Amino acid sequence: MHKTTKDLLLLALMVIIVTFAIWLPHLLALPNFWGLNFSQGFATIYRNFDGLEYVIIAKTFYNPATFASIPQSLPANYFASHFPGYSILIALFALFLGYLKSMLLVSVGSTILATWAFYFLVRDFRLSSQPLLLATLFLLLPARWLIVHSVGASEPTFILFIILAIYLFMKFEESKQYPYLIYFGIAGLLAQITRPPGILLFVALAIYFHWKLFMRRRVISVKDALLTHLKYIPILLIPLGMLLVFYLFSVNYGDFWAYFKSGDNIHLTFPPFQVFNKSQFWVGDIWLEDIVYIFILGFLGGVTLWKKKLYPIAFFVLTYLTAATFIAHRDISRYVLPVTPFILIAFEKVLVSRKIKIILPIVLLVIYLYAQNFILSNTAPIPNLEIFN
Repeated sequence: MHKTTKDLLLLALMVIIVTFAIWLPHLLALPNFWGLNFSQGFATIYRNFDGLEYVIIAKTFYNPATFASIPQSLPANYFASHFPGYSILIALFALFLGYLKSMLLVSVGSTILATWAFYFLVRDFRLSSQPLLLATLFLLLPARWLIVHSVGASEPTFILFIILAIYLFMKFEESKQYPYLIYFGIAGLLAQITRPPGILLFVALAIYFHWKLFMRRRVISVKDALLTHLKYIPILLIPLGMLLVFYLFSVNYGDFWAYFKSGDNIHLTFPPFQVFNKSQFWVGDIWLEDIVYIFILGFLGGVTLWKKKLYPIAFFVLTYLTAATFIAHRDISRYVLPVTPFILIAFEKVLVSRKIKIILPIVLLVIYLYAQNFILSNTAPIPNLEIFN
């Protein structure tokens, strides 16, 4: 068997094993495992936020009249904060599996594909001497990522398209073969219709493109500048994706700007770092030291990528993290998940070293217990799941 095929099969198997390890105590409805109570059974996995909200979108496709037929307390405009990419995939597979199983299938399938995309990114651009090991660690780190790819969540699909887009952009930069740039634009568009922060991919690479022009340090003619800009026109597919979603909202909600009127779901604030303000609605906490370390590791990773001359990745990481400084939400670790694959690349020398392999058994137990404790508490108050099938 070819080594690449073998590696991809191993990674797919690892995704399945890791996911099953998270699901197992829920499937067995264990009343006491390491002090944790799983007696609610597998319904806990189905009920974890925000999966059921995407199922509602898959069933209604933002039709306010249809929302009324589903017994839930959220107003119709609330769902405009959720972009439709993940829900579209749920609806497609629901034809065969029902909505709840489809929700989990899309999460697990997206995780497998995201892991493969990460593996190819690391291997093809020689970003680590051990791409298989780094891709395996990508399944577990950070711990918040393990949670979202084990339940219903749009992040696995979004991260898949982000990694794929970055990979295709770097292939274009390396080979100058124009189809790669077109494929990048399509992947970026898919990322954009999956989650609102997809627009940051456009912002980051637009800044990178103009920085690269500036660094040439020579005056170019207006004609050459125009031709250069036209060459990169596929990146405009990303904001086009946002316009398509907003057009969908204008048709179904009667309001092109419905996303910005979806309640308290847009957590951007000014000045930055309001996440350290206890009075913010989605903060309400003073034990926030972990967020300090998230920003330290994130920005340090971005600078490290810059020093490694991985400029497209560095621009994306630094742009995304800069935007994240304006987010006032206790769960900041979830919001920065799209940059974490690239942070792993920044610190790959430590992550594939012998030291990590020695402490990995302890780290795995810590991550596992953290994930289960979180999943058990992060559930929607939905007593009857049958309405979602």
